Amino acid sequence: MVSLSFLVITLILVLIRKLKLWFFLLRFFQILAIIYSFFYLSWGFNYFRPKIEKRSGWNTPKPDDANFREVFDTIISKTNKSYSILVHSDYKDIDLLVEKSFRKNAPAFGIKYPTGYRVPKKMIFSSLFAKSGVSGYFGPFFNEVHVNRYLLPMEYPFVLAHEKAHQFGITEEAEANLAAYIICSSSDDRRLQYSGNVQLLSYFLSDAHRLQDRNQYVQKIDSLVALDILCERKHWHNLENKTFDNVQTAANNFYLKTNRIHDGVNNYNRVVSLVISWYLNQKKDSAK
Repeated sequence: MVSLSFLVITLILVLIRKLKLWFFLLRFFQILAIIYSFFYLSWGFNYFRPKIEKRSGWNTPKPDDANFREVFDTIISKTNKSYSILVHSDYKDIDLLVEKSFRKNAPAFGIKYPTGYRVPKKMIFSSLFAKSGVSGYFGPFFNEVHVNRYLLPMEYPFVLAHEKAHQFGITEEAEANLAAYIICSSSDDRRLQYSGNVQLLSYFLSDAHRLQDRNQYVQKIDSLVALDILCERKHWHNLENKTFDNVQTAANNFYLKTNRIHDGVNNYNRVVSLVISWYLNQKKDSAK
């Protein structure tokens, strides 16, 4: 904020010819260098961490439709069994439950659970962010999680866990999605379980379009769960502004690619392959 104020004041002085343009440009690039350095020293260094498969010692299976079908079927079953209704008044409890689950699961992610109490904040420009499909973000400069006011209650635990995963040093979007799923689904609370399961199910439904027998799996989804998924899609579709969405996607894609996430925004969907790896490794460990 101080840097931004200084730049604005300097620019005004340039415009009224109190300062030379070269002086403004020099200060502009100096401040950019300071911000860039501070970002990497405070949080951005996490982009250089090994991937979660290496941190956790997983065996990464090759892409296999049989494995996909097995896990897809499991996710459908878990979502149906955990169906729950969430409301806005649940949020304070959910915040604490997400922290509790992170404390328990941190070793599985290869991270250390930090001390202290972290309170998520509502986005100031929620409506603007909603137009571009942004449900939440992590601000590395002040180490704060921000969630969109337009989130549906059923989305809240998963989105909160995703952003907290970033807060705790998990940089990849797919890894943050995996962490959010594990945090929610491993909780003793049905509200968290349902949020994690139903959000992951949406990713699997998207990837399942290539399956000729996709409808056989879709028919296994309970009507109340299917209605929730449909309502969530309509909710965000009604808020969407194509221009805003395209600009935000391009900016996020550029940001991710410049920070060692080579597949950019497509990285979010890699959660499906990560979850399959996680399930198969869990299954292998339990068989020992």
